[in-house]
Amino acid sequence: MTTPHIDQLLEVARQRLRRVEVDDLDAEVAAGALVVDIRPEVNRRDEGELPGAAVVDRIVLEWRLDPTSPASLPEAAAARRVILVCNEGYASSLAAATLIDLGLADATDLVGGYRAWSASRHHPT
Repeated sequence: MTTPHIDQLLEVARQRLRRVEVDDLDAEVAAGALVVDIRPEVNRRDEGELPGAAVVDRIVLEWRLDPTSPASLPEAAAARRVILVCNEGYASSLAAATLIDLGLADATDLVGGYRAWSASRHHPT
């Protein structure tokens, strides 16, 4: 048996998600979704912050969003929609699939990540 390569893992992860398009992010937030920025600090510093997003380093994401964890964020809840944001929407897809495995059934990510969101703000369609 061969191990799937990253493109296959990404495809399988994304099949489990109801991914959010950049243009739909504001509506998701208005409906109560928790947006979580998992980008490294250097990217947030150099490229900018995502307004209203909780910042959680990827390395501790599962502990901070698992509602049963003593280290969980107060706003984390198994029934709440969680939208992860990384640089371009790759790491966030894999992380969202992991959150689903933890019981956050409505975890997902932002298509294109922060960079797509930022580009949409600078070049609205």
